[in-house]
Amino acid sequence: MKMKKRMFPVLMLLLFTVIAPLFLYTDTLSSFITTSSSKNDFIEDVSSFQSFGGSEKITQLNLLPQESINTLKEPIGVVYSDNSTNSIVGSGYITTTSAQTEELPLAESTEHIARVLSATNDEIESDKENPIKQVITDENVNDSLHKTISVDKVSDGADGKDKSSLSQDTSNNDATNMGTVTNEFSAQTSGNGGREEPRKNNIEKPSDQIVVQDARVRHLKDQLIRARVYLSLGATRNNPHFIKELRLRMKEIQRAVGDASKDSELPRNAYDKLKAMEQTLAKGKQIQDDCTAVVKKLRAILHSTEEQLRVHKKQTMFLTQLAAKTLPKGLHCLPLRLSTEYYSLNSSQQQFPNQERLEDPKLYHYALFSDNVLAAAAVVNSTVSHAQEQENHVFHIVTDRLNYAAMRMWFLANPPGKAAIQVQNIEELTWLNSSYSPVLKQLGSPSMIDYYFKAHRANSDSNLKFRNPKYLSILNHLRFYLPEIFPKLDKVLFLDDDIVVHKDLTGLWSVDLKGKVNGAVETCREGFHRFDRYLNFSNPLISKNFDPHACGWAYGMNIFDLEKWKRQNITEVYHSWQKLNNDRQLWKLGTLPPGLITFWKQTFALDPSWHVLGLGYNPSISQKEIERAAVIHYNGNMKPWLEIGIPKYKGYWTKFVDYNQVYLRECNINP
Repeated sequence: MKMKKRMFPVLMLLLFTVIAPLFLYTDTLSSFITTSSSKNDFIEDVSSFQSFGGSEKITQLNLLPQESINTLKEPIGVVYSDNSTNSIVGSGYITTTSAQTEELPLAESTEHIARVLSATNDEIESDKENPIKQVITDENVNDSLHKTISVDKVSDGADGKDKSSLSQDTSNNDATNMGTVTNEFSAQTSGNGGREEPRKNNIEKPSDQIVVQDARVRHLKDQLIRARVYLSLGATRNNPHFIKELRLRMKEIQRAVGDASKDSELPRNAYDKLKAMEQTLAKGKQIQDDCTAVVKKLRAILHSTEEQLRVHKKQTMFLTQLAAKTLPKGLHCLPLRLSTEYYSLNSSQQQFPNQERLEDPKLYHYALFSDNVLAAAAVVNSTVSHAQEQENHVFHIVTDRLNYAAMRMWFLANPPGKAAIQVQNIEELTWLNSSYSPVLKQLGSPSMIDYYFKAHRANSDSNLKFRNPKYLSILNHLRFYLPEIFPKLDKVLFLDDDIVVHKDLTGLWSVDLKGKVNGAVETCREGFHRFDRYLNFSNPLISKNFDPHACGWAYGMNIFDLEKWKRQNITEVYHSWQKLNNDRQLWKLGTLPPGLITFWKQTFALDPSWHVLGLGYNPSISQKEIERAAVIHYNGNMKPWLEIGIPKYKGYWTKFVDYNQVYLRECNINP
């Protein structure tokens, strides 16, 4: 009973402190929900208040305070405008054209840009401009990609044309340019009420617009150049702390850049290194105020870089020519191994089958003059593999005495399907001697030997490509004696040993040459493949007889009408011009210049798809063009059997070489 009396006050206290508030809260909530005035009505009532002063104008009230412009931050290092003609990104290293929106975050923040912009006019008035910009303006060299000094492009030592990479300042004056940038910057933040405009990622850019790529790599390299300038100046050398810091930053930048040529190849911390270097360079600018010294140093660096580039270009040309002339070990081993095997055969085993077809004019005859066994094998294999009626095709190969046994052994061990083949030794052509052929006499003359083997002549000659030993080989000139080599044939398809056949070539025998002797693909789609590139038109004998703008054509796949050749005595025309060029004043060396002269007005232009050239020097030939071609030609130094060959083109050649063949394995010849 006493317990019940004690618990009663406790229960009452609990009722008033816990249960009653819950009941009251629930009742209030339900009444609020069911009220007739909604939240929207409340807002409309509040917003319809009139401003004081008796004005009839109704002022709309904002529920939330609008953010100020200062609270919005721009992306770091970006100044953006759709309608600008020049925009400066970062510290003035990149220029863009109208309607271009490149988001290239560089070293400096928006606050720093604003500070630089506000200080620009004072600096210009006091003639204390950025020394780097002053040098750029002084040099007045055109480069619209970025306003800096670049080591990527300098003068071309080979042709003597100055291609300095000092950029030209495109604005009329720095003050006008910086004022424009200031207006753009203020318009971006104020023109849209302080709100950021959404980025336009997919903008159609005009065809003539400059697109800045890999800007950060360029910026880092430019920083290194500026750092080297400060290292060599007297004012900064007297500051050991700055020199130590600058060298540290240079090492960091060098490690960050490495061999990178694209922004995507840079490490993640490259941006931090860039900012740190920018701060250090800013200190150097404060220490060094002698613009004349900076100008002199930059010019010295530019001159030194141009000289280094010229030397490296000359070395590259020499080494490329050397690599093209040098026979790889495997290709030296192969003919030796094949020759040994050939002389171990008896006379009956050394003969080819189907020899009765060799002089049948109704068949399809190919002429190939080569001392390279592997190259000749690729030509024959690719031609036979695409021929529809192999038994109607005949290959005539002429080689020198050193490779005669090896060439015969290769095709005895690897017969070309059902096609007939003939391998001849050039020494079997007894009629080809110096008394009959002027070029053969010239190749053995003392002047020619002096031209090739005297060191002082080699150093003085600016064009090393004419010093290729192939020009000393009579095999290279046999193409001018086709009627004499094949007296019973009417038509012959001449093939170089650095080509690959992609389609059946039998259609070439049915092409109407319109009475011409030579059917070839013209090469004047590019302006430099015209007659004036190959012949000396300063000589009156050349200028009087030929048109400098006439279209050149290509050796490597040519269909020759031997009947018309003999009727027009083309070989004698060749001989007469060779005699006139005894001192090499009409053209240098090679077979194309005399070919252009010999077959002047005697060449029929074939469809370009028959013959695509340039796979030995031009890495930009499209895959579509190659696959559409009947013949692809590796003309140039980068042959597919050499290590210097262009990798993306090698597959078209290697698929016609059987690397599982025992002789190739023994000589360690691999794709």
